[in-house]
Amino acid sequence: MLWSIIQTAFTVYSLALIVYILMSWFPGARQSAFGEILGRICEPYLEVFRRFIPPLGMIDISPIVGILVLRLAESGLRTIYLMIFY
Repeated sequence: MLWSIIQTAFTVYSLALIVYILMSWFPGARQSAFGEILGRICEPYLEVFRRFIPPLGMIDISPIVGILVLRLAESGLRTIYLMIFY
C-alpha cells in the first residue's frame, strides 16, 4: 500500500516533467496558467541539473538527466523499502 503511493507519486512527477518539457515546443504554452503551475513544480528540480549540465547548442539535456535520476531514486527507494518491509 505505502509503496503503491510512493510509486504513483514518482510516476505523476515524471509525467509532469515530460509534459513541461513538451510544452516548450509550443509557443506560449508555458505562459498559460497550467504551464505556470507546472513551472513552479518542475523548475526547482530541473534547475539543480541545469547548474551542472550546460545546453548543447539549442538542446537542453538536463530534463533527460533529471528524469533518469528520478527513476534511479525510485528504484533505490524500492530496494530499501523491500529490504525493510519484507
